[in-house]
Amino acid sequence: MKLAPVSRQHLIKRLRALGWDGPYAGGKHQHMVKGPVQLTVPNPHGGKDIGVNLLKLILDEAGISRLEWLKR
Repeated sequence: MKLAPVSRQHLIKRLRALGWDGPYAGGKHQHMVKGPVQLTVPNPHGGKDIGVNLLKLILDEAGISRLEWLKR
């Protein structure tokens, strides 16, 4: 299975399902928290989806495997 672009709302929903809290306001972007790890949540302009390359970076930073992401 391949990763596909996702909406910001879908990203937040999936991260919450994986145990992340937030999003919380702060600076230029909102962030989500899980334990000591803080993850910046992108805010694409114009209602665009978050692309696959950015999604890969977010998942890597969050420590979420591709398999774990696609499983839900």
